[in-house]
Amino acid sequence: MPATRTPGDRPPAGRTDWDRLSTLSEEEVVAAARSDPDARPLTAGQLAEMRRVSRVKVIRQRLGMTQAEFAQAFRLPITTLRDWEQHRSRPDAPARALLLAIERDPETLRRLLASAAE
Repeated sequence: MPATRTPGDRPPAGRTDWDRLSTLSEEEVVAAARSDPDARPLTAGQLAEMRRVSRVKVIRQRLGMTQAEFAQAFRLPITTLRDWEQHRSRPDAPARALLLAIERDPETLRRLLASAAE
């Protein structure tokens, strides 16, 4: 299953009554979650301790690419990509601009970089 879902994606298969859930208010959803001992919302402290998924990884997963495929397609050193995804380093300003372009129009950027390599 992908890491992210977008509007229009089919709900995951299982025993969940998605039609019933779609009629609940936000308050009813929160109340139901709090009443389930196996699905309690995290506290602010627990949330603060969690590490965010890197934006680079989210972009790559949204495109359905492996690290090697992403690095090759967008002409990035794979070690740099891994460092970004594992929070060992952060993209600098030019790299952030490249990632924004990839996020907004990956096919055009892939085509431009492929033609520049020829």
